[in-house]
Amino acid sequence: MILVSVGTIVYDLADGRELYNKYVITQNLRLKLAKPSMEHIFGCDEYGRDLFFRVIWGTRYSLFAGMACIVLAAFFGGVLGAIAGFYGGRVDNVIMRCMDVMMAIPSMVLAMAIVAALGANMRNLLVALAIPGVPKYARVLRSSVMTVKGSEFVEAARAVGASDGLIIRRYIVPNALSPVIVQATLGVSNAILSIAGLSFLGLGIRPPAPEWGSILSSARMYMRDAWHISVIPGLAIMLCILSLNLLGDGLRDALDPKLKK
Repeated sequence: MILVSVGTIVYDLADGRELYNKYVITQNLRLKLAKPSMEHIFGCDEYGRDLFFRVIWGTRYSLFAGMACIVLAAFFGGVLGAIAGFYGGRVDNVIMRCMDVMMAIPSMVLAMAIVAALGANMRNLLVALAIPGVPKYARVLRSSVMTVKGSEFVEAARAVGASDGLIIRRYIVPNALSPVIVQATLGVSNAILSIAGLSFLGLGIRPPAPEWGSILSSARMYMRDAWHISVIPGLAIMLCILSLNLLGDGLRDALDPKLKK
């Protein structure tokens, strides 16, 4: 049993499913647009659902989706970038020209087209946001690989007969990942904003799932009468993005040897 007091009510966090069903998705029209109070510290939305729990559960959706799509984009972009940077020549030219074509398409437009074609659900949303991010990570890792591949330890690995795949996996990529890690950390914040934007337009995570963008979408009609149901999720997005950007700046300072001097 994990008891947490919110306002004047004590909740048992050990039973998360009961909390989700009772306070996140169950409607109670007697509390429609209720103002923040000791019983409901963030107030209630247009269906009488507790906004505090909806914002907290929305954090799970947004962070999971943001990190998942960045992991997918970084993995596939990193594979293409490592191959292009290691082999160079025609292979590099073909891969990077394909990446240039993808970068010429606005990322949000491409994501909207993919979701509209495949349907609005979590899986399609991750695919839609991961594909536009592939070229960015391919270019970042390609430049790092081109710097590392001329190192002495790479030449030593070639001299002992190591295969190209082994050299890329074991010696080049681990020494070229620092810029990708920093870029991925900063990319999560952009992904969360894109997820919120698509959900706001009805192309992301569908209600009653408490995603921040969908909460803002349904709250826009009540901004005059109930400011809290639009301002509080907006503040949650702002604080999350600010935290991730600060984390990315800190990682960049820690991993960049030029900034340590």
